[in-house]
Amino acid sequence: MATPKDLPDVGGFIRDLRRNAKISLRQLAEQAGVSNPYLSQIERGLRKPSAEVLQQLASALRVSTPAMYLRAGLLDDKEGHGVLAAIAVDADLTMAQKQSLSQIYETFRRENARLAETQAEAEADQAEKSADQPASQAADLANVAATGPTTVGGTPTEAVLESVAVTEAGTAPAPGSTTIPQKKKAAEAAEEETS
Repeated sequence: MATPKDLPDVGGFIRDLRRNAKISLRQLAEQAGVSNPYLSQIERGLRKPSAEVLQQLASALRVSTPAMYLRAGLLDDKEGHGVLAAIAVDADLTMAQKQSLSQIYETFRRENARLAETQAEAEADQAEKSADQPASQAADLANVAATGPTTVGGTPTEAVLESVAVTEAGTAPAPGSTTIPQKKKAAEAAEEETS
């Protein structure tokens, strides 16, 4: 696993990001709210920026703050930051690809955290609703789930018996529906009445 010693210095990382974004040193300094000489010293490795300055630079360069903190050695390899470190040290990726991958990864993590929070809230709501049901109603629901619908005496309803009969005899027409021969007879009877 990459350690902060394995990573290029944060100043070189910032310089590479700035050049890749085609931003001058002066423009980046203005966008990040730091002085031009101070940013120059950071890029040359003469000064170590604070976490706040790193956050401002990350925002100005449109990279993730954790990726910037990793480069500066401010983050441990916890909570998936090892992935960010692996992306940061991958020599086969361009700087733009590294930025894109880091941003996508963090977007997925935020989305998963949001979904987990939403699911936990839904489960808590469901548990609260279940606790509010009277015990007898819960027993009735359990009985219906286990045996199907029943009458007051506890015997299967006519619907259950009918479904068993249909299953044994094959499909039957739905109640109230007519078959084609019945429709022909009805049409003939209607003609005879009008004649």
